[in-house]
Amino acid sequence: ELSPERDNLSLAVRILKLRSQQAKLHGYKSFADYQTVDTMAQTPEKVLELLNRVWTPAKTAANKERDVLSAYAVSIGESAEIRASDWRFYSEKVRAAKYNLDDSIVKPYFSLERMVEAVFDVAHRLYGLRFELRPDLKAYHADVLVYQVTNDSGDVVALFLHDNFARAHKNSGAWMSEFRSQSRNIDDVGTAEIPIVINNNNFTKGHPTTLLSFNDCVTLFHEFGHGLHGMLSNSTYQRLASTSVLKDFVELPSQLMEHWVRQPQVLAKHARHFETNEPIPAELLAKVMAALKFQQGFATVEYTACALVDQALHAIEDVDGLDLTAFETATLEKLQMPAGIVMRHRIPHFSHLFASSGYASGYYVYLWAEVLDADAFDAFVEAGDIFDKDTADRAKKFIYSAGNTRDLMEGYRLFRGRDPKIEAMLIKKGLV
Repeated sequence: ELSPERDNLSLAVRILKLRSQQAKLHGYKSFADYQTVDTMAQTPEKVLELLNRVWTPAKTAANKERDVLSAYAVSIGESAEIRASDWRFYSEKVRAAKYNLDDSIVKPYFSLERMVEAVFDVAHRLYGLRFELRPDLKAYHADVLVYQVTNDSGDVVALFLHDNFARAHKNSGAWMSEFRSQSRNIDDVGTAEIPIVINNNNFTKGHPTTLLSFNDCVTLFHEFGHGLHGMLSNSTYQRLASTSVLKDFVELPSQLMEHWVRQPQVLAKHARHFETNEPIPAELLAKVMAALKFQQGFATVEYTACALVDQALHAIEDVDGLDLTAFETATLEKLQMPAGIVMRHRIPHFSHLFASSGYASGYYVYLWAEVLDADAFDAFVEAGDIFDKDTADRAKKFIYSAGNTRDLMEGYRLFRGRDPKIEAMLIKKGLV
């Protein structure tokens, strides 16, 4: 465990105690009750209902995955026991043997230029947006491209900046932000103030062409989904516009957009070899798609365990004398954590919970959004066309444009015609 000078468990207990006091001052018995009241879930019970429904099939899948890794280890003369430190090593060996996917073969079909064309094309076919490069508009760095965004009527609805490359002193990761959010509140006659939206990525710049992994392509579409949330916003007041929504809704627009990069219809058109312009071979594409479900049991368990521990921690009403190490161990034993897997974030470094209160009793939101995005995309599938206009119009109105101007669950029901169902997400992950 931690050396004394880096042991922040006592700080974590102090934080938990202060949160408990805060909840009680507001009339709630626990911080979990207090924190979830202003979410789509509304109660800890609803959160646990979701997490427990995912936990059981995820454990089953993870145990089967461990058996496969164990068999591989034995086949090369190693121990059958798969420790947490072994899991990813053997996983990569099995993945390579099963799918024979080599990035040097896959990446040439996913150039950055082509994938940007793909995401713009999807946005046009779904929501009528057009992106015109404006080289006359100079950004803060030569790599940053500026686009003027117009709708089907030719009206300018946004400016979009694409900052795709890693460079010195740039933050790591990928994110969307806004230099200005949309509103109609700058004067007395409702004049529209268009948003200025930016997507930041950290792709390695290639010469002469930047080639992406498929995971990079998913990231590109994901952040662009956040960007659409800003560009399609239709609110009077800036404070209610764009991504100013509940934290268990904010990932829906981005994760929903990811689905289109996985569609053969989109990839057949845009995934083309950067030198020959040949479309990606069907057999190679099938391998890429099949590999997406590889080790989903493991990934779901290591995440969901964290979310369940988070809920258990913040359900405690009195933390005096709490031993967090013992609590973590006991909670995982009660959950029957599969052997060979550890929490993605152990309590001492669980910054989502303790760096601020934003995700405290709220780490579940990523999974909640996955339920929503899988169920939402199923609406397009059920319509028989992934670009179905009526479904896209509803998605635009109730998911991308509404901001926080209406109850978000009510908005989802207006889009889908019912409450979200979990089954589509379990199928997407290959857990059923």
